[in-house]
Amino acid sequence: MQTSLGFAAAGYENVLALFESFLAEDPRYSAQLAAYQHGVPVVRLTGGPDMGAETLTGAYSCSKGVAAMVVALLVQDGVLDLDKAVAHYWPEFAPQGKDRLLVREALSHQAGLIGVEGGFRLDEFTTPAAAARLAAAAPAWEPGRQFGYHALTIGILMEELCRRVTGESLQDMYDRRIRKPQEVDFFLGLPEDLEPRYRDVLYEEDPGQVWIDPLSLEGLNSNAPVSTIMELPNIPGVRAAGMSAAGGVGSAEGLARLYAAATTGVDGRQPFLATRTVEAMTREQVWGLDRSSGLDNAFAVVFMKPHPSRNFGSHRAFGHEGANAALGFADPAYGLGFGYIPRRQEEGRTAGRAHRLAAEVRRSAAGLS
Repeated sequence: MQTSLGFAAAGYENVLALFESFLAEDPRYSAQLAAYQHGVPVVRLTGGPDMGAETLTGAYSCSKGVAAMVVALLVQDGVLDLDKAVAHYWPEFAPQGKDRLLVREALSHQAGLIGVEGGFRLDEFTTPAAAARLAAAAPAWEPGRQFGYHALTIGILMEELCRRVTGESLQDMYDRRIRKPQEVDFFLGLPEDLEPRYRDVLYEEDPGQVWIDPLSLEGLNSNAPVSTIMELPNIPGVRAAGMSAAGGVGSAEGLARLYAAATTGVDGRQPFLATRTVEAMTREQVWGLDRSSGLDNAFAVVFMKPHPSRNFGSHRAFGHEGANAALGFADPAYGLGFGYIPRRQEEGRTAGRAHRLAAEVRRSAAGLS
C-alpha cells in the first residue's frame, strides 16, 4: 500500500484518511494536496509514483485562476474598470459588434470569441499578434448575450488588457507583484533552472473522442504539434511562455498558498487583495448552460464559481479547475486556500476526488469531522 508524505493538522485527520484511501485503491494514483486556513498550513500531502513535495507539474486551466489574480490587482490599482468597454482600453477590439462589450463580460466568457479562422499557433498565444487576430475576429454569438467557455482565448484577453493598461506582460506582473513577494510555488513561465523539478502530466487519449473543430474549444492551429490540449504543459516552450489560459505549472502547495495569500494573508502578512476587490472579482456573472461545453457552468470574472455540478465550496468560494482534475480555490466562508494537483489525468469516477477532498477540508475547517 502506498502511503502519503507530509502532514495534516489536528482536526484534519479525515482528510489524511481520505487521501490515503485513494492511494490504497489505485496503485497508479499520484497527487499533491495542500490547504491553508486563516493563513496557516493545515494540510500538505503527497503520494504516489514519482510525485514528491518538490514536484512541479501541469495544472491546465488552474492557470486562469492564477492569472485572474493579476486582473484583480489591475482592478484594485484603479487602472482597469470592469464596467468600461474592452475597446476603451483596446480600440482595435471594437469591430464586428464588439464595441460595447464590457471588460466584466469579456472576462466571464461572454465575448463569443472562442477561436479565430485557422486557429492559433502555439508560439503565438502569449504575443500581441494573437491579440490582434482575436480583436479582428467576428464573435460566434452576440457579445454579452450568452456565455461559452473560452478555453484558450480568455488568456489572450487577459494578457492584452494587462499590456494595454500597464505596458507590462501579465506573466511579468504576476512574477513581480505576486509570485516572488508571496513565495508562491506556481509559475506562469517556468524558469529554466527549475525544469529539473518538472514531471510530465500522464494521460490516456480516448480513441473514441469526437474530433474538435479548430474554431471550437481548443482554438489550436491544425499544424500545431499537439493532438490534444493535454499535451500543452508537457511542451517545454509552452510552460516557459506561461500561457495564462493553460500553460501554468506548479505544486498544490503553490495553489493553496496563492489563494490564501490573496484572501487571508500568509506568514502574518495582510492579504494582497482587499475585501472589496475580492467581492468585485468573485461576484457571479453567468450561470446556466455553457454554449461551448453543453454543461452547466458558473463564472465570476474569470474565476469559476461552485454550483451543483462543481460543488467545491460555499457560495463565496472562487477558483478554477484544470483539465487533469487539478483544482485551486479560496473559500472566504471558511478562511481556506486549497490546492490539488494529480500527476495523472483523472476522469470518470475519479474526477470527483478533488471535490471530495475539498468537502472534507471544509468539514474539518468547520470542526465537523
